[in-house]
Amino acid sequence: MRKPLFKIRENGKFGFMDASGEIVIEPQYYEAEEFYNGFSRVQFNNKPVPLDSLGRLLMKHIFNYVGLFEEGLAKAQLVSQWGYIDERGGMAINIQFEDAGDFSEGLAPVNEEGKYGFIDKKGRFAIKPQFEKAKEFKSSRAAVMVENQGGYIDKSGNLVIKPQFEACHSFQKDVAVIIENGKWGLIDKRGTIILEPRFEVREGFPIGEFFDGMALAIEGDKFGFVNQHGQVYIEPQFDFAGDFGEGLALIQQNNAYGFTDKSGNVVVESQYEDAGVFSDGLAPVKVENQWGYIDTEGKMAILPRFEEAKLFRNSLALVQWEGKWAYIDRWGDLIWREK
Repeated sequence: MRKPLFKIRENGKFGFMDASGEIVIEPQYYEAEEFYNGFSRVQFNNKPVPLDSLGRLLMKHIFNYVGLFEEGLAKAQLVSQWGYIDERGGMAINIQFEDAGDFSEGLAPVNEEGKYGFIDKKGRFAIKPQFEKAKEFKSSRAAVMVENQGGYIDKSGNLVIKPQFEACHSFQKDVAVIIENGKWGLIDKRGTIILEPRFEVREGFPIGEFFDGMALAIEGDKFGFVNQHGQVYIEPQFDFAGDFGEGLALIQQNNAYGFTDKSGNVVVESQYEDAGVFSDGLAPVKVENQWGYIDTEGKMAILPRFEEAKLFRNSLALVQWEGKWAYIDRWGDLIWREK
């Protein structure tokens, strides 16, 4: 199991520390992303380069763009064409495609001569190019477009849900989002509509993405939630809402923030100037322009004293304190602070 690494900043440059606060990769990059599947991406000579957890740059080849590693491979773009690199930075699949997606369930969607098909990890077509668009496989189904209609195929390339939708998204376990007339609903793996398209597709908000078994649903100017059975579990009633985490979701009422449970009961009264999602049992909240953290019972666990506060991840949270980056643990103790 990979040990988590945390992004740090010193003198305007970024590096990484471990959970004890020990610096593992010295701050030296002007841009760096958080680690994902064992790799960060940093800017080196104005080019994106993968960085491993030992601080080694994968520089056998330099590309215009490198994607995230999925199933041991990352898509890479050179000029206008795409291929894939392995976790040592070597070419696993040569640059040759007009477009490329991530590997998922052993296959990746690619575009060849204007049509999408799916390749295996050796670069061989498992499903020949024939679709106008295609997304990654999830739950053994992939969303595709045929004659401007969205449907789904199985891993043999057979259409198992006929193209009929304005747009469709990847499956999330046993359900997928479909869009009709600018509204989204849900279907099951047989293609049966379990939630008629009803909720708004609004820029800047997730469309039917499930967190903790619930998805945000917007109707008019109100926010509610849908479960994975297609039931409107909490009718749109809040002025704003965030994703569920650990059984609670952020809500806004009367210009103040609180939290609701999955039954729609407001369990933490709307009283905060701002707030974030629960993770590791704590949520950031803003009181008198200072950030602290509450527990799932609404009790203040870490007193407000920070200018900014991020979510807890692997038992640490990044905060800004007196203008400096810092990491604290779940008790509010300082683990590391920018000099």
